[in-house]
Amino acid sequence: MSVHQPNPKKVTTHRLLEMKQKGEKIAMLTAYDYSMAKLLDGAGIDVLLVGDSASNVMAGHETTLPITLDQMIYHAASVIRAVNRALVVVDLPFGSYQGDSGEALRSAIRIMKEAGAHAVKLEGGHEVKESIARILTAGVPVMGHLGLTPQSIYKFGTYTVRAKQEAEANKLLEDAHMLEQVGCFAIVLEKIPAKLAQQVAQALSIPVIGIGAGGQVDGQVLVMQDMLGITQAFQPRFLRRYADLQATITDAVTHYITDVKSKHFPNEQEQY
Repeated sequence: MSVHQPNPKKVTTHRLLEMKQKGEKIAMLTAYDYSMAKLLDGAGIDVLLVGDSASNVMAGHETTLPITLDQMIYHAASVIRAVNRALVVVDLPFGSYQGDSGEALRSAIRIMKEAGAHAVKLEGGHEVKESIARILTAGVPVMGHLGLTPQSIYKFGTYTVRAKQEAEANKLLEDAHMLEQVGCFAIVLEKIPAKLAQQVAQALSIPVIGIGAGGQVDGQVLVMQDMLGITQAFQPRFLRRYADLQATITDAVTHYITDVKSKHFPNEQEQY
């Protein structure tokens, strides 16, 4: 029996900072639709990320690159309508912010106005500093993302662990400090050595959320479909499956099909 009692206090960027200062871990999951977001929010999740991973788990693309800004706004608006407590952060998709700070600002404003989001997230360090600064001038909270950055998969050519070498680790540290200084309220670190992630979390005053970055950061994020076992092919070391919904759903649908074909559904009590 669960003893979890969801905190009814609305989660804000300031609340996340307080959680880091108190040593309270931040729990974050992805969400892309109303029904699942309502369940996650009701369970007491702190942050919901409307990730560009929707390109993979919702649309079936191989990478995150194909998803558009319009599609991200659609998913984000669906999530926002379900949420009462969690902070909702929305990924800026590939091509909506890189290399043009004006375009970055317009993209962020569209997400905030059309979806009602609470914050945006974008990948990269010094190369996107101007875009981050421009977005922040409009009062839009920004979450950074360093380490493995899936939108750059064709540059890296692999989803392997990042920042294992000294030069890349030093750059990541420099980028993390820059993101804090420019005004980001938090940073996601993806698939980097645990010791490096711990070093970043200890060096920064803003929260550091990890995915494949060890347990010494300020919080954790996973893709909801992976964590619930809806997807099974993706099996990285950092992923813990808390359910096997693929089996549960398959069994339920198989049972339904059998009942329909055998005329056991609907019965007399299930009709008018």
